Amino acid sequence: MDPKITEFIQQKKLALVGASRDGKSFGNLAAKELRERGYEVLLVHPQATQIDGQACYAGLPAVRGQVGGVIVCVPPAQAEGVLRQAAELGMLRVWLQQGAQTPQLEALGASLGLEMVSGKCILMYAEPVRSFHRWHRGFMKLIGKL
Repeated sequence: MDPKITEFIQQKKLALVGASRDGKSFGNLAAKELRERGYEVLLVHPQATQIDGQACYAGLPAVRGQVGGVIVCVPPAQAEGVLRQAAELGMLRVWLQQGAQTPQLEALGASLGLEMVSGKCILMYAEPVRSFHRWHRGFMKLIGKL
């Protein structure tokens, strides 16, 4: 497994940018699933004070020093700002979730010195891996892509 993935999933306190107030985004699902797997997930949302009964932080500066990594679950147009701010704050471990990544963002992350995982689903790696993600992980391992 990629050492960046191993290092990231060993962090048990993470910030997540991209949960929605209506509860229907992948960010909401990821936060819930990660909590069930023993992670503490701090939600970052610029307007919401609470999502799914959990307090939200207005931005990454509010969680700086409290988390071991940042999960980015926003569209690419918003992800650029998140990457720049994470780098500026010294939050170097960043997981750019599938759907948030582009080749340009991957290049930006590298140029900013971020330790990035990009284009992979964190739920396929954070133990214990369940349901569809378990099957998908087994398949990827079988074909040598894990």
